[in-house]
Amino acid sequence: MSTFKTFLRAGHAPTLFASFLYFDFCFAVWVLNGAMGPFISESFSLSPAQKGFMVSVPILAGALMRFPLGVLSQYIGRKNAAMVEMTLIVAALAFGYFFVNSYDTVLAMGVLLGIAGASFGVALSLGSGWFPARYKGLAMGIAGAGNSGTVLAVLFAPPLAMKFGWQAVYGMAALTMVLPLAVMWICAKEPPDREHQTLRQHVSCLFEKDGWAFSLIYIVTFGGFIGLASFLPTYFYDQFKVSKVEAGQLTMLATLMGSGVRVVGGYISDRVGGINTLGGVLLLVAGSLALCGLMGGSLVLTTLLFMLCFAALGAGNGALFQLVPLRWPLTTAVAGSMIGEVGALGGGFLPNAMGLSKQYSGSYLGGFLAFTALALLMLAMLRVVQIRWTRTWAEKGGRARPTSDGVHAPAATRPLERRA
Repeated sequence: MSTFKTFLRAGHAPTLFASFLYFDFCFAVWVLNGAMGPFISESFSLSPAQKGFMVSVPILAGALMRFPLGVLSQYIGRKNAAMVEMTLIVAALAFGYFFVNSYDTVLAMGVLLGIAGASFGVALSLGSGWFPARYKGLAMGIAGAGNSGTVLAVLFAPPLAMKFGWQAVYGMAALTMVLPLAVMWICAKEPPDREHQTLRQHVSCLFEKDGWAFSLIYIVTFGGFIGLASFLPTYFYDQFKVSKVEAGQLTMLATLMGSGVRVVGGYISDRVGGINTLGGVLLLVAGSLALCGLMGGSLVLTTLLFMLCFAALGAGNGALFQLVPLRWPLTTAVAGSMIGEVGALGGGFLPNAMGLSKQYSGSYLGGFLAFTALALLMLAMLRVVQIRWTRTWAEKGGRARPTSDGVHAPAATRPLERRA
C-alpha cells in the first residue's frame, strides 16, 4: 500500500483517474456492435462472413482514427483532444439511436463507433504524462485498464437490448458519456511533457524499424484482445447455443481477466522488463488459442481457456506500453497512437478469419489456428529484435536504464533516427 501511495504522489492521480474513465467509456462504446452482435445478426439474418465483417468495421475504423487524434493532441493538448472526441461520440451515438435500421446503416454506425476507438494513445499518454519513467509502466497499465469497458458493454448491452431493443442501447450509451466528459473537464490537467515539434518529428516512428516491430507485436496482443472481445458474443451464441445474454456474460468473464491483468503486466514489466514479459505472453496466447479451437465442444473448458488467453493478452498490452515511453520519450502519444493504429487494424483480422472459416469450412478452427501462427511468428521476431533493443535503449529484458543517481530513466533524447 505504501508503495502504491508513493506511486500516486509521484504523478497527478486525478488526471490518471480521468484518463482511465475516459478510455473505459470509450472502449465500451467502441465494442457495442460486437456486444449486440447476436441481436443485430438475428434482425438481418446475417451469414457468418457478414457477422465477422460487421464486428470488424468499428475496429478498423477506430484504428484508422487513432493516429490523427494523436497528432491533434500534440497541437491542442491531450485533455482538449479527449473532450473533443467524447463530444463527437455523443453525436455518433445519437445517429445510431435515430437512424440505424438496416445492415448498411449498421456498417455506417460501425464507422462512427470507430471514433471511440481512437482514444487509446491519448488516454495512455495523458494518464502517464505526470509520472517519472520508473512508474510509466504502472501508470500506463492503470490508464490502459480502461479496456475493461469491454466488460461494461458485454454485461449491460445484451440485457438492455433484450428489454428495450438494440437500437435504444445507442441512446443510453450517449447519456453515459456525460460522466467521463465531466470528470475530464474538472479533474484532468495537461501533463508538462508536451513538446512542440514538427510534423516530421511527430511521425518519425513511422519510418523506424522499431515502430513497425512494436506495431506487429501489438497486432497479437491488442488486436487479439479487441478482435476476440468483439466476436466472442457471436461465437458463444453460435457455437454453444447459449442465450444472447448468456453469451455476453461468458464474454465478460474472459475480458475481465484481460482488463485486470493489464495493470499487472505493466507492473511486472517495470521490474523484469517488457521484453521478458512479452515472450511469455506470446507463448501463452499461441497455446491457449490453439486449444480453444481444438476444444470447441466443451463450453466450460473453452471459457477457461479464453480467460487464460485474455489474461495473457492483457499482460502483453501492459508490457508493450511499458516499453513505448522508453523508446520514444518525447513523442509517446503519437508513437502510441501509431502502434495502436496498426495493432487495432490487426484486430479486424480475427473476426473476419473466424467468420470466413465458419462459412467455408463449417468450423471456427481455421480462424483460431491462423491467429496462433501469427503469435508464434511475432515471438520469433521478438527474439531477433530484442538484441538490438537491449544494446541501444533498454536494459536486459526490457527494463528502463538507470541514470547516474540510480533512478530509472527513458532512453536518451538524442534524435530518434540515430538510435534506430
